[in-house]
Amino acid sequence: MVKVRENHPLKTDGNVDVDAWLTRIQHFVALPTTDVIRQACDASYRAEMECDAAKNAWVAGASSFSTGLEMAEILAELRLDHDSLVAAILYRAVREGKLSAEVVQQVFGERIAKLIEGVQRMAAIHIAQHHAHRSVLGQQDNQLHNVRKMLVAMIDDVQVVLIKLAERTCAIRALKNASDMKRRRVAREVFDIYAPLAHRLGIGHIKWELEDLSFRYLHPKAYKKIASLLDGKRSERDKFIGQVIHLLTEKLQEADIDANVTGRAKHIYSIWRKMKRKNVGFNQIYDIRAVRILVPTVKDCYASLGVVHGLWQHIPREFDDYIAAPKENNYRSLHTAVLGPGSKILEVQIRTKEMHDEAELGVCAHWYYKEGAHKTEKSYDDKLVWLRQVLEWQEELGGTQMSELVRESQKEGMDERVYVFTPEGHVVDLAKGATPLDFAYHVHTEVGSHCRGAKVNGRIVALNHLLETGEQIEILTAKNATPNQDWLNPNLGYLYTARARAKVQQWFRQQTHEYKISEGKKLIERELKRLAIQAIDWQPILEFLKLKTVENVYEAIGSGSVYVADLLACIQDSLPEPTAFKHTDIQIVLADGDLPRSTIASRQARQLDMQIAVCCQPMPSDPIVGYAPDSGGVMIHHQSCAVFQPLREQYPEQILDVRWTGAEEKVYPVSVMIKAYDRSGLLRDVTQILADEEINVTAVNTETSKADRIAVLHLELEVISLTQLGACLEKINRLPYIMEVQRQSVREMN
Repeated sequence: MVKVRENHPLKTDGNVDVDAWLTRIQHFVALPTTDVIRQACDASYRAEMECDAAKNAWVAGASSFSTGLEMAEILAELRLDHDSLVAAILYRAVREGKLSAEVVQQVFGERIAKLIEGVQRMAAIHIAQHHAHRSVLGQQDNQLHNVRKMLVAMIDDVQVVLIKLAERTCAIRALKNASDMKRRRVAREVFDIYAPLAHRLGIGHIKWELEDLSFRYLHPKAYKKIASLLDGKRSERDKFIGQVIHLLTEKLQEADIDANVTGRAKHIYSIWRKMKRKNVGFNQIYDIRAVRILVPTVKDCYASLGVVHGLWQHIPREFDDYIAAPKENNYRSLHTAVLGPGSKILEVQIRTKEMHDEAELGVCAHWYYKEGAHKTEKSYDDKLVWLRQVLEWQEELGGTQMSELVRESQKEGMDERVYVFTPEGHVVDLAKGATPLDFAYHVHTEVGSHCRGAKVNGRIVALNHLLETGEQIEILTAKNATPNQDWLNPNLGYLYTARARAKVQQWFRQQTHEYKISEGKKLIERELKRLAIQAIDWQPILEFLKLKTVENVYEAIGSGSVYVADLLACIQDSLPEPTAFKHTDIQIVLADGDLPRSTIASRQARQLDMQIAVCCQPMPSDPIVGYAPDSGGVMIHHQSCAVFQPLREQYPEQILDVRWTGAEEKVYPVSVMIKAYDRSGLLRDVTQILADEEINVTAVNTETSKADRIAVLHLELEVISLTQLGACLEKINRLPYIMEVQRQSVREMN
């Protein structure tokens, strides 16, 4: 005979009456069909019966089947969807190895399998036996790793979090007969992680239950003392509350307010916490006696408040308007404390039915109201902004830039994430490769725009420092600080995320016409001076960039819509042609039987005539891509070529993956002068940059003035393009104590 929890409806043979259980579930949530849920119940039950170890656990009261039903009941009260209920029923069977994940995916589908997988990732979380107020930053490395797993699971799907909350609620409910050590371990975890999580999600009744049960096992004496005081006054309190409900209902009806008045029990942990916070005794807690008024509209809330204050004297400083100023989790209600009948202190909460559902169900109320007429309420994503940090680009950006941002953000989503902390200890997740500037713009646009420096773990770092998981980031701001054009230079690595880069570009676009021209001109002149380019032919540049005047070029550079590197690529076109490449040295990366569609399919793909595109002229070692026009052949473009990007979007079926396979490489010899204050490691740092850029050094000469300790380095280099040289010189210029970096000898470069 199977032993199950007593609160599940049973048949005469002692087994769960699934039909009766489903009827009870449907009081909370409307199910399109019960067939799949019945199938899940059957699968979980049979898995339980077929596992010998599970049968022993069942006798001990730890049934995965019973726990699954209980989890589903909790989620039904939260009005979650059909798939979440099915995943909850199956979860413990999968976790305990009684049912395989493969079977779940085959029988119940990928969506339910992914929900269970997400909850399993969160099952790795455990909390160390530290004080509840210990900072996250003080935890051991394994703790940090577990917090990271939790965050990843939450970002994937909020329903995963809710299923996990239901599972932890069941776990702490079942601790009555557990050992004291296990009670404290589970209670510590629930109190430190899951009760705050329920609070953040606005799920009031789950939060209160988790707090009370955790408090019961972590502070048993205090819990019992407050519970006994409440029990000792229960009959008196019940009688008092009954009188208040009757009187309030009568007065509200007289005021023509359609209201539902109920009594509300104060949960034990909140009483204890308030006693500690205010350093008062039990009798000085004002909201032990409490009633709640539910009304149809916000107008009725304030009208009801007038009725309450007309009946009884209001206690000063004990009124909170959370409708006008909601809490951080969007909790809304009116709270007031009055001297009720017999001069006994009474708390009154007043809210609409919708506010009540949000207070009890939190984010789950979204599913209930999303099809209704409550369109003006905060969106589901807004309530989870702390969790998911949704990028509302559509409201901030427009035009063709959106498609690029979406592609880049999708790439970021596939990359490994890093988890860093604010000075207050809040976790922020970013794409791996993010910098302090990315962090600043992630926090707030204004923080990024006024950033003048950053500290990592209390130490000043460069703004292109690569963030690592576990670091604490502090952004230093100044009112007069503004974005720098160098932030947009991809060679300098200041910005990694598409969102931050878009924010900087947006800032520059919003500046005046004159400002953008002035800044663009400065950038171009600085770069031409550094590269020792005396004069340039603007006509081919204007044609390539599709601009009419030189001022237009200055403005485009100054607004961030065109990079200096694009300009250098144009100038490169006017330089002497390098040695011709052998087109056979470009190989099409194409799997057998996977020929491109359209016109290419009828040709021998690997024997196509390939030509280097004149718009970007990629050189060996540059990342390249192929475009096969209907006219025949394949044009080889640089992957970042501006001309190629529209082709990628319009003709995706005619794009080929290509790569270099040992083509000849033409290099240009150049002389570079570096002037700097002499310091230890200067030459090492310079040569490290050259090595990273794969630039060959053919000669080095160093001169140091002993009088003023100024060092001058003369280097002979071999570069393949102006773009490569410009990026290298800019990185050298960013080294400490560098005074000047400039190309000296023009030679073949112009």
